[in-house]
Amino acid sequence: MTDKLRRRPWVEEATGLSRSSIYAAMKDGTFPKPVQIGKRAVAWSEADIAEWIASLGR
Repeated sequence: MTDKLRRRPWVEEATGLSRSSIYAAMKDGTFPKPVQIGKRAVAWSEADIAEWIASLGR
């Protein structure tokens, strides 16, 4: 199974976090870092986001 890369609007919807909350959590190391997919574009691994969501229940 291949891991999909997801853009920020999908990540916001999947996590319930706002754009600023995502970037604040990335800064403090509690949220997965994105990968660069273009000069001005980033995306997150769907598996990383799913793992992060699952970790909230621990």
